[in-house]
Amino acid sequence: MEEIKEVLTKEQLRSKANRLPLRPGVYIMRRKNGDVIYVGKSKALKNRVSQYFGGSEQNVKTAKMVQNVANFEYMLTDTEMEALALENSLIKLYKPKYNILLKDGKSYPYIKVDLTKEYPKIEFTRKRTADKARYFGPYSGGSVVYNVIHTLQRAFGIACCKYTFPKDIGRVRPCIYHQIGQCSAPCSGTVSSEEYKALFHQLLPVLGGHLSAVKEQLQEKMMAASDNMQYEAAALYRDRLAAIEALKSRQKVLCSPDVSCDIFSLYTDEVCSAIGMYIIREGALMDSDSFVFANDVIVDAETVPGFLYEIYKNRSDIPHKVYLGMPFAESIGEDIGRMLSDLCGHKVMVQEPKKGALHALTLTVKDYAEHEAREYKLRHEKDSKMLFRLAELLALEVYPERIEAYDISNYGKENITGGMVVAINGAFKKSEYRTYNIKTTAGQDDYASMAEMLNRRLDHGSLPDLILLDGGKGHVGVVRQVLQEKGYSIPVFGMVKDDFHKTRAICDEEHLISIANEQSVFQFVYQLQEEVHRFTITRMRAKKTKSIKHSVLEQVSGVGPAKAKAILAHFGGLAGVKAADVEALAQVKGVTMKNAQDIKEFLNK
Repeated sequence: MEEIKEVLTKEQLRSKANRLPLRPGVYIMRRKNGDVIYVGKSKALKNRVSQYFGGSEQNVKTAKMVQNVANFEYMLTDTEMEALALENSLIKLYKPKYNILLKDGKSYPYIKVDLTKEYPKIEFTRKRTADKARYFGPYSGGSVVYNVIHTLQRAFGIACCKYTFPKDIGRVRPCIYHQIGQCSAPCSGTVSSEEYKALFHQLLPVLGGHLSAVKEQLQEKMMAASDNMQYEAAALYRDRLAAIEALKSRQKVLCSPDVSCDIFSLYTDEVCSAIGMYIIREGALMDSDSFVFANDVIVDAETVPGFLYEIYKNRSDIPHKVYLGMPFAESIGEDIGRMLSDLCGHKVMVQEPKKGALHALTLTVKDYAEHEAREYKLRHEKDSKMLFRLAELLALEVYPERIEAYDISNYGKENITGGMVVAINGAFKKSEYRTYNIKTTAGQDDYASMAEMLNRRLDHGSLPDLILLDGGKGHVGVVRQVLQEKGYSIPVFGMVKDDFHKTRAICDEEHLISIANEQSVFQFVYQLQEEVHRFTITRMRAKKTKSIKHSVLEQVSGVGPAKAKAILAHFGGLAGVKAADVEALAQVKGVTMKNAQDIKEFLNK
């Protein structure tokens, strides 16, 4: 990141903020080095941004952020909703230090139903795409999804096997689930596509949380079938009712059946902030989730709209009522309500309950958030102690908040790959992992490959507090030389393995530092070394697999896949091609004399 062109004083920042227009837009706060540290939005930019530099009272986190601001930019939008969407995109792009960063939506589990297929399926997925399928969720965990899927499959007779219909109709026999009445057996060919789709139309309202309406319909059908002496059909509807009752019985009833809402509550202290979420449908707790943020992340009334936008933009089921167990201005509640209404197409009311059962529920959700924050602090305290001990053992001058580990992997002289994994405050940060295709190093030279990788890495991004290498003293010496040439002073150590390929020590260029008796440090370094090795070799194998799908001959100008295939088939493989002369190569159909000469020259090299 290049340094910003102009560093402003606080007076200059205040003056610049006061000149902003009273229009919706997004503002971007930057440090001296150009790093984006905060992104915000407002329906009146001047009013919002001037508050940061106008001397008004601020919480500790906001004041800390403002102290680091050297300049800011802004972008105007036509509406507040556009500003919210832009803010969300910029936060994902820059990952600012003080913003709420949620886990990417694709990592949450969904239930997918694609009614455009001749024979649909009810599927577990973590990737929501812009297709014509219906998605339900996201859910808080995979176990919740599998529980719902298995219950609905049994209740509505949906196939749970691996077969695809109509392709596999008639190829297999109906299984035991059909025999016990839990599968309609589309494999038998006796169930038409329309009949099978009808089952899915019955279960979709259940996925939407409308259990009472589905139960009422099933009860009417059961009674009608019984009155008409269609006892098998009546038994089927009875079993479906029982399955839905079983699904609901596993959900904790919190309030009256006419209450369907989402509840968010905030807990915050000097160490971290946590937001708890309860999803309540027809009085029952359908699901819950929690979001914990470090102490430097700003979580307040101003950031709540962006947080809720990120939560709901990937959800298919937005209720008519959302309750917030946190103080906020009434105008902000109206703004959030409009935002959610725009997202889902129906009116959404956002309120902070002051008394009664709903207020009590917000306190319950706050207790849940506090519990999650407490668990986070226990983990953080454990990791902090481990990192302080690691710093003591290595005589580091600073606490190693960001640690980067590197490894080199290759197959022979080809597909040489460097990998970097990152741990921040003792936790692996997979979004920061990087792969480096070694380009300039000739042959199997781990030292040169490591130097090339570090040279390229250090030209981009924030610097680490500590570098650990999957290697010994030689690797450490090479990387220290790279750092010295670039003018950086970053501690570098190697992770040394024993004869059984287990981590036994950390080394510099001269000494071995034993960690065998330091259980927490040993476990962390061992996991780090295993992770960087796993990551690097996996990426290298993927590259190798991709490369072997193409013939080496395709690297020759004028030789495509078809021509390369014809040449290899003619000579029985690459060895035969190498043994052939130019005239023989030119005899292959489609191969010109120029192709033949280029191929021979390429193979001779």
